[in-house]
Amino acid sequence: MAAEATPLLRIEDLEIRYRGADREVLAVNDVSLELGAGECMALIGESGCGKSTVAMSVMRYLGENGRIAQGRILFRGQDLGTMTEADLRALRRGGIAMVYQDASSALNPTMKIGRQLAEVLETHEHAEAGSIAPRVLEMLRKVGIPDPEGTMGRYPHQLSGGQQQRIVIAMAFLAEPALLILDEPTTALDVTVEAQIIELLARMREEHGTAMLFISHNLGLVRRVCERVSVMYAGQIVERGATATILGAPQHPYTQGLVSCIPRLDRGRADYRLNSIPGQVPRLSSAPRRCTFMDRCHHAVPGECDTRIDIGPARSSVDVRCARWKDLGKDAGPEAPAREPEMPRHRRDCVLSVENMCKTYELRSPFDLFGKRSRQVRAGESISIALSPGETLGIVGESGCGKSTLARVIMGLEAPSSGRVVVLGDDVTGKQVEQRSREQVRNVQMVFQNPDSTLNPLHTVGFILDRAVKLLGGVRDRDGRRREVERLLDLVRLPAEVMRMRAGRLSGGQKQRVAVARAFAGRPALVVADEPTSALDTSVKTAILELLLSVQKQTGTALVFISHDLAVVRYIADRVCVMYLGHVLETGGVEEVFEPPFHPYTQALLDAVPSVDQDIAAPHRPLEGEATSWTPQSRGCPFSARCESSIEGLCDIQSPPNLETGENHLIRCHLPVSALGQGAFA
Repeated sequence: MAAEATPLLRIEDLEIRYRGADREVLAVNDVSLELGAGECMALIGESGCGKSTVAMSVMRYLGENGRIAQGRILFRGQDLGTMTEADLRALRRGGIAMVYQDASSALNPTMKIGRQLAEVLETHEHAEAGSIAPRVLEMLRKVGIPDPEGTMGRYPHQLSGGQQQRIVIAMAFLAEPALLILDEPTTALDVTVEAQIIELLARMREEHGTAMLFISHNLGLVRRVCERVSVMYAGQIVERGATATILGAPQHPYTQGLVSCIPRLDRGRADYRLNSIPGQVPRLSSAPRRCTFMDRCHHAVPGECDTRIDIGPARSSVDVRCARWKDLGKDAGPEAPAREPEMPRHRRDCVLSVENMCKTYELRSPFDLFGKRSRQVRAGESISIALSPGETLGIVGESGCGKSTLARVIMGLEAPSSGRVVVLGDDVTGKQVEQRSREQVRNVQMVFQNPDSTLNPLHTVGFILDRAVKLLGGVRDRDGRRREVERLLDLVRLPAEVMRMRAGRLSGGQKQRVAVARAFAGRPALVVADEPTSALDTSVKTAILELLLSVQKQTGTALVFISHDLAVVRYIADRVCVMYLGHVLETGGVEEVFEPPFHPYTQALLDAVPSVDQDIAAPHRPLEGEATSWTPQSRGCPFSARCESSIEGLCDIQSPPNLETGENHLIRCHLPVSALGQGAFA
């Protein structure tokens, strides 16, 4: 959509400062941008670059220690910085609304959904009681909520993550905003739910003519959603222009680094190497007098880059803040070092064997004291996997498909209802982690999605790793433990001085590196990584992936890697299991699973992944609906209710057979191999 002559939102020379304990932090510096009515612009960059601070400044949510030190924010020509609280409340009625990353934090857990949505109309429009319910129901239907009448009577915790995000979007559009700010609205969602949310936003934007400021780490998503992009680094915009140009031919070294960090769906790791950006985003207390990216840039030249640099026009209608952008094509910089050849793996040495594992949960009503109204739900159904030393098994699927349940069973945090779990020849079936021997615990370790939940923020890194080395590694003498801690820090590429830092003072990437170091402290035979990169920036994610591959090569540890990011799984895994409602629908070598033929569910997952590469065909229609529970009474293929190719009278009543489409590549489907999808990423 073309911008109007007068921009809906104009930010001029914005500078934002936060008051800290010992100094002020310059969070945003010299930021200017314009957004027209109906336009969608993205703000991209690593955490700490100032993206969310810009969004919060537009909403005037900077907190007591934040202030606009310089510049103006104009909305429809009005300066937001001079408005009173009453003026701001009036502006937000039909003016500006925001959708946050964590939908659950934006919903009141003690209030029913209908009441929370009704409050929007009561507050902003003082609507009459009789007109509220029909409008709320209409909006719930627009955002694709199944059973809108029933949903109005439910609490937030009774909805899935995707449904909660739809409710927050409905809440925003009930205020009929001219500008909608979206701060990582899909980060915590499955790839299929993400595709549904993005399609929903596009439809609502078309219907309401709403402008959008879209903040995201997902560059493929940005390419699908936004017409223009502004790239932020260290509080400044370093490049801006049309999305296709910025992501297709970036001019600034930082943007080039972000694009080179993205794993690809159409190629395996044997064909390329990810380039992580070294170093971290600096924290500034004053306006920089040189390029802020200079210390991390392999193009930097003293005398050219160590002076103040303003953003200015470059080729292809792009503005760039770089002194050497004209020479970057001549100076491509160092290529990523070639990865050493993969070590051959032998199936006879089995680290992990899961045989016909089934896990059933008994769900009871909280009001049923005698357990007469319980029902059984299966999270795992006859799952069998085997893993060799140094091998990586990727497990993919939507939330609720049984990935984390399988991880908990392997770790001894859950007992299987049936089947066997064997680790290094020891049958640990049914043994909770506290019942396993010290050696069995040492050999099976886990890296969790959120390192904050596993690292005590008040303890130093040295204490955390020293304790792990003592308990898991069995090293008793202090000098020996210190040498081992230093070895672990070197293994995960952290400097020795980090030992003296408290965990709470580390960046997200540093915390995850410490978590990886702790998992490898006892030299385990098997590490289970449950979504270890989903909450990380693109560049940090790349560094952690390369780190895991490097550590695994040095230690020979087998790895179970659980993720809903299929591009990441293709890059790191040797074999892949595609799970749905506790069933393995497809399994095989990574190259076989990511090349046709695909199971219809695998096809749907691949089609939902947004790509930065403009040469890749546009995705198919997003997978509709959500996964439902699988009970012992369920019959047929678990995916049949959502499958466009389902054969009535067959798929819904008969369990699908195993189709062998290649060496160790199995697809559970009633369709013949010739009818299975070919895919956009083939």
